[in-house]
Amino acid sequence: MSQGVRAEQLLIALDVDGTILHHDGLLSPRVASAIGALRDAGAHIVIATGRSVVATTPIIEQLDLIREGGLAVCSNGAITIGLHPEYDGGYRILEAVTFDPRPAVELLREARPDALVAVEEVGVGFKLSAPFPDGELQGDLRVVDHEELVSAPATRVTFRDPNGSAESFSELVDRIGLHGVNYAVGFTAWLDLAPEGVSKGSALEQVRRQLHIEPSCTIAVGDQRNDLEMLGWAARGVAMGQAPPEVVEAADETTAPVEEDGLAVLLEQVAADLSITTREN
Repeated sequence: MSQGVRAEQLLIALDVDGTILHHDGLLSPRVASAIGALRDAGAHIVIATGRSVVATTPIIEQLDLIREGGLAVCSNGAITIGLHPEYDGGYRILEAVTFDPRPAVELLREARPDALVAVEEVGVGFKLSAPFPDGELQGDLRVVDHEELVSAPATRVTFRDPNGSAESFSELVDRIGLHGVNYAVGFTAWLDLAPEGVSKGSALEQVRRQLHIEPSCTIAVGDQRNDLEMLGWAARGVAMGQAPPEVVEAADETTAPVEEDGLAVLLEQVAADLSITTREN
């Protein structure tokens, strides 16, 4: 950032799981305070997550990001929502980019027939090939047959192998090839598919333009492979301390791990540069 930047000139894009929240779902008071101080000073705090809208809005509410309005990116960039207290549920969908899930789903199911499949239903939940482990997906979860699973355009498709590994999914994708979609392998055996060309980074660029923020005034923080494009997009891309090597390599710098409130460490530094005082609630 250049000297003399004011808080309201900043766009700070934040991943949720492993960045804002500890792996057990905890929002620490220190992280909440650091985000709140920059929010109250006028910085544009933009959630950018792989979570569905249904799973994201409780975090947005907990961080009190609705009252001032704003934007958030969900489903790895496929969905952008506007925030305002007057909207039903505090948000409205501004953009939802979809793709035909059938070719990729059928290719992957042929290669890994035991994998679980979830197809997002925006603002509702997911259609499932079979039940997922408890707590991994939020919203209305419906087990459907294959034809209904792939019958409609989708914003996001998730493959999950409770008995596999991230490395096995990476090898699978390399072996079979996936065309017409964007994909990200999670820290477990979790594979997210999104429309081709869509990522957190692509959605955030549209957000940046809408908010009239200069490219040099963007910060992004994340910890997983679905954050790679976002970290490359930001003028200051920051990896969490527990991030895998390729994420650290894509970032400009690294902060402490999530268990040590690495996001707060970074945001307190940003606030200090802006002469903003932070304190735990």
